[in-house]
Amino acid sequence: MTKIYLDNSATTKPYPEVIDAMTFSMREEFYNPSALYKQAVETERRLTGARGIVAAPLGMKAENVVFTSGGTESNNLGILGHLKTLRGGGTVLYSGAEHAAVRNTCAEAEAMSFTVKRLPLDRRGSLDMQALEEMLDDTVRLICVMHVCNETGAVMPVEQVVALRDRLAPQAAVHVDGVQAYLRVPMNMKKLRIQSYAVSAHKVHGPKGVGALILQNGHKIGPLIFGGDHQRGLRAGTDNTVGAAGFAAAVSACRPEAYAALKQVKSEMAKALLAAIPDAVIIGPLPEDPDSASHILCISLPPVKAETMVHALAAEGVIVGTGSACSSRSRKYSVALSEMGVAPKLMDSAVRISFSAPNTLDEAKQAAERIAAQYQLLKKFIRR
Repeated sequence: MTKIYLDNSATTKPYPEVIDAMTFSMREEFYNPSALYKQAVETERRLTGARGIVAAPLGMKAENVVFTSGGTESNNLGILGHLKTLRGGGTVLYSGAEHAAVRNTCAEAEAMSFTVKRLPLDRRGSLDMQALEEMLDDTVRLICVMHVCNETGAVMPVEQVVALRDRLAPQAAVHVDGVQAYLRVPMNMKKLRIQSYAVSAHKVHGPKGVGALILQNGHKIGPLIFGGDHQRGLRAGTDNTVGAAGFAAAVSACRPEAYAALKQVKSEMAKALLAAIPDAVIIGPLPEDPDSASHILCISLPPVKAETMVHALAAEGVIVGTGSACSSRSRKYSVALSEMGVAPKLMDSAVRISFSAPNTLDEAKQAAERIAAQYQLLKKFIRR
């Protein structure tokens, strides 16, 4: 039986090029880039090159990149690192769709004398732009909005957020959690005037344990980790040259056309499931909607519980998720889906199918058939 991996929003399989680059780095470039001898200087040069490769898809340059341990640290540094440079308090806004890495970090801002407010979502999971307009004023110092929702695949209206910021709260910075969007949804930070953007390597076929915060020129942040004067004093600690090499290799191996092809893969998967399971409900934007990311499909399959379906499918060689993998074991309802007003019975049965470049249309068709077969089997055992 062919294994079909469809939980790419949780993590992705590293490309062979990534493994090769990291192996080479460990064998041949193990030198500390902060040292002064020739080999260390060469390692520092390659590290700078990796920064440039990671920055380029966002229209930025090497000097705009701070390497971190992953998306969570990048979000923490982007949010708290900026707030600690401000004086006089103010308001922090974040969308109801945010990952815990942003939501919980914003909550910490209250201890820094900031007022923290959550921006509501509409029924489709997108940002309520009217509410944002009403909440923007000269007290707002930071707006946090994810680029793509990790649970529903909704592409947030970042450009409109920036336009409203420019008109109503020009002093506010905009921080974007781009972990689920990087390399998959176009973004030019320089043109859009976003102050900070968080990314993670393992979501794009790179290694775990490395991410980056990309900063707009002139945007001020302070360090959260203290020690030596690494990365322009913004993140102390010996540089993770191996992780950076792997991240850069993943970006270099990316083929945009492969991600573009996922739109049809997602669409065909949705059509097949809706045809085979009349009670199925898509949560979030429909695949054909312009604000629907091509790689994430959230679909509820009542009355079968999501956890039951996930285990049954794993036994059949199909790997899917139940939403945010970081919190799937907490047995709490999703904050984002609750903000959308999704009924508890639909949340109980919601699975997240997430694609990446290696996935094919044939895999989607096979997976849909196995999901439908398991659904028909499992629903017979549900007590009415």
